[in-house]
Amino acid sequence: MMRRALAALALCLPALAGAGEAQVRDAVAVCDAARVCHFTVTVRHADAGWAHYADAWEVRAPDGTVLGRRVLLHPHDDEQPFTRSLDGVRVPVGIDTVQVLAHDTRHGWGTPGVPVPVR
Repeated sequence: MMRRALAALALCLPALAGAGEAQVRDAVAVCDAARVCHFTVTVRHADAGWAHYADAWEVRAPDGTVLGRRVLLHPHDDEQPFTRSLDGVRVPVGIDTVQVLAHDTRHGWGTPGVPVPVR
C-alpha cells in the first residue's frame, strides 16, 4: 500500500513543482528556391499565467546563429500544446538542418531543441 502511495506521489511531483522548460514538440520548414522558409512549430509548456509562460521560439543555424525568432505575446494556459508559424526565415546555402528551441520566462532556452531539415 505504501509503495503505491509513493509511486502516485512521484508521478505528481513534476506538476506540484510548477512548469518546467518549454519544449518544442514538432517543427516543419517549407522553403522556396531562394531558401526563404516558413516554419510551423508546436510548443508544449505548462504555462502558469503571466508569471511563467512560453514566450518565444527560435530557429538557429548549427553554429548557434539566430536565423529567426517568433515572440509569443501571452500565456497559453488553456491551449497546450500550441502551434504558431513564422515566415521569411532565410537559411544560408550549405545549411541542411537547423535547430528550433523554445524559451520560457523562468528557465530561458530549453534544450536540446528539435533538428529540422531544410530543403
